[in-house]
Amino acid sequence: MFQASASLAEQIAQHLGEQIIRGELTPGERIQELRIASELEVSRGSVREALLLLERRHLIEILPRRGATVQDLTESQVRSLYEIMQILLGLVVRKAIRAMKEEELDPFIELIHLLQEQANDKDVENFFIHSFRFIRLFYPYANNPYVADMLQNLEPALQRCYYIAIHLNETEIKECLAFFKATIETIFRRDPRSALEIIREFAEHQSLLVEDSLARTRQIEAAWGKRRR
Repeated sequence: MFQASASLAEQIAQHLGEQIIRGELTPGERIQELRIASELEVSRGSVREALLLLERRHLIEILPRRGATVQDLTESQVRSLYEIMQILLGLVVRKAIRAMKEEELDPFIELIHLLQEQANDKDVENFFIHSFRFIRLFYPYANNPYVADMLQNLEPALQRCYYIAIHLNETEIKECLAFFKATIETIFRRDPRSALEIIREFAEHQSLLVEDSLARTRQIEAAWGKRRR
C-alpha cells in the first residue's frame, strides 16, 4: 500500500512506469483509474495525476473518451527517441568533459566496476538499474534546466527500449559496458569529438537492434493473425 505524501502521484507513476518498461503492461492496454486506485489503495485523483506524469514521460497516451492506454512502440518512435537522446547526451557529456574535475570521476568509476561485476554474473536486472544510475551522474553537468527536464522526461521511454535491448542477447550487455567505459575514457583524455562519435555509434547500434526486434515481433503477430483466420 502507498502512503499518502506530497510525492504520492510520483510513486504511482514510478510503479506503473516500471510495469510498462518491463513489458508487464503491453502497448495499447488500457489503464483504468478505478482499478489502479483500488489495487494501490489511493484516490482516483492521485492516479489521474500520475497518469499525466506518465503521459509527459511518453509511456502512455490519454485520449478523449478512451482514457489512458500504454503507448505503442514503433520502429519510427524508437529511431526518433535515440536520435534526440544522442543529441542531449552528447551535449551533457561534452559539457562534463569541459567542467569535470578529476576527483568527480570517482562515482563513475565505482559504477563501472559494479556494472562489470553484474555483466560477469549475467545479472541483467541490476545491470539495467545501474546503467541509468551511471547515465544520471552526467545530468547535473548540463547546467541547463531545459535540457535536464527533457532528459528526465525522455529517460523512461529510453529505459523501455534499453530493457528490450539487453534482454535480446547476452552480448548486448557487453556492448553497453564497453560504451560506458569508452565514454569515461574520453573524459580522461578531454576528448569531446571522440565522445560524440562514441555516443552516436552506440545510439545507432541500439536503435537498430530494438527496431529489428519490434519488426520481427510484428511479423510473427501478423503471421499468427492470418493463421487464426
